[in-house]
Amino acid sequence: MLTSISLEQPLSNDLSYLLKTLQVEVITESSDHDEAQALLKKHHYLGELTPVGERLYYSIRDVHGNWLGVMAFTSAARRLRYRDAWIGWTDEQRRRRLRLVANNARFLLLPDRTVPNLGSAVLKRVCSRLSEDWQGHYGHPILALETFVDPSRFSGTVYTAAGWEEMGMTQGNSRKGRDYYEANASPKRLFVKALQRGACRSLQAEQLKPALAHVDEEAPKRCTYNSPELESLKERFKRAVPEYHKQRCTYPVYALLGIMAMAHLAGAPRGQKDLEVFAASLSQKQRRALGIRRKPNSKYYPSPDQSTFSRMMSKVDIDATEAVLIEWQTALRGKPPEDELICLDGKIPKHSGGKNVLTAVTSPSMHYLGSEIVEDKTNEIPAARKLFKRLDLDDKLVSLDALHTQRQTAREVVLEHGGDYFFTVKANQPNMLEYIEGRLPDPSAFFLSLKSLLDTPN
Repeated sequence: MLTSISLEQPLSNDLSYLLKTLQVEVITESSDHDEAQALLKKHHYLGELTPVGERLYYSIRDVHGNWLGVMAFTSAARRLRYRDAWIGWTDEQRRRRLRLVANNARFLLLPDRTVPNLGSAVLKRVCSRLSEDWQGHYGHPILALETFVDPSRFSGTVYTAAGWEEMGMTQGNSRKGRDYYEANASPKRLFVKALQRGACRSLQAEQLKPALAHVDEEAPKRCTYNSPELESLKERFKRAVPEYHKQRCTYPVYALLGIMAMAHLAGAPRGQKDLEVFAASLSQKQRRALGIRRKPNSKYYPSPDQSTFSRMMSKVDIDATEAVLIEWQTALRGKPPEDELICLDGKIPKHSGGKNVLTAVTSPSMHYLGSEIVEDKTNEIPAARKLFKRLDLDDKLVSLDALHTQRQTAREVVLEHGGDYFFTVKANQPNMLEYIEGRLPDPSAFFLSLKSLLDTPN
C-alpha cells in the first residue's frame, strides 16, 4: 500500500522553505525499504531495484513526512571505458578499488510531488553525506560516483547543475552473466562526479592512503601471471619435485605447488581452505598452464579442494620444493647481492597450522634463502644450526636475535661455515651485556653501522 504518499499535508507554497526542510535519510527499516521499492515499481521507468552487493537507499520526504521520492546507490559497473579513463587506474587497481565508486542506480521524484529545483536540492543533499553514510555501513567511504541517463527520456540537466561531468555514451551492453554482456541497443549518457578532492589521484595511486589501505588488502587476491610464465614454473616443479601419486591424476603435485606459489606472490592466505578459494579464482587457461588435467569426457579444468592441498602438504618433498623456488627466484631476480646481511627469524604464519618456521632472507633485498620448521618440544636454536648447512655463509654476516646468542651457534657460524655473526644481547646474558656496555659506545649517541661494529677490536 502507498498510504505514505497521500496528500493529507499539502506541499508548502514557500518553495524555499520546502527545499530547506527536506528530510533525506538512509532507509534502514524493512517497511520503508518495501515502500521505496513499491514507489520505484510504480513510478520509475526501470522499475524496482534488485542489486547485489553494497547499496544504500535514501528516502526523500517533506517536513510532514510525506514521500517526495527515492534515491538508490549500488556497486559501480565493473567496466566503463570513459569512467576508467577519467580515473586513470589500471585494470588491477580497478578490480581492487571498485568498492570506492558507487552507481546512482535510481533517482525518482514522485510526479505529483515535484517542484522546481527539487532534484538539484536532493542531489546536493545526498552527495554531501553519501560517503560518510557508506563508511558507517560498509567500513569504507565513496570517492566517486557514476550514473547513466537515457537520452531518449532525460537530458541530465539535474546532474549537470549539480557539478557532474558528462563522459560520453556507453556502448549499450547489458550484463547477462558473470563475464558475458549482450547488446541492448540502448546506449546511455555517462555522468561522473568526484566526492573528494583528488579522488582520481587516490584511485590511481600506487598505494592507497593509510585510511583506505584496507580496501586493497580486503580485495580478493588473484593470479596475474600469463600462461607462458605459469608453464615455466610448472616445468621447474615437474622436473625437480618427485610425484607422490601412484597413478595419473587430475592434480599432479607440480600443479598444486604452482597454485601455492601463485597464492604467495598474490599475497593470498595459504591455509588449505584459502588455497581452495584461490584455486577456484584461476581461469581455465591458468589452470591448464599450471598442469591441471581435464577429467575424462570433459572440456573443463577443475580446481582442487581443501583435502587435495592437505594431502599434498603431508606428502610433498619439502627440500626439493625449496630448491625449485630458490632456482626460480634466481631466474627472475638474479643472485642475492654478495655483501648483504643474512637475517634468520622465526614466525608462526597463519597458514602453518601452528608451526614455527625459521626463515633466512637477505637484507635489504629480501631474497629468500630457505626455511626450517621448528620441531615440537624444541626451540629455534637447533633449527638455525640445521638451516646453516643449506646456506652459503662464507664471508657473510649472519644476524639472529637474542635466543641464538650462544657459544656453539657462534662457533658453527665462524668455524664451520666461514661467516661472521651479528647477535643481539639482552638481559638473558647479563655478564656479556655488562661487558659490551663497558667496552662499546652507546649506539644512540651516533649512527653505529655494521662496518664500525665489525671493525671494533674484541
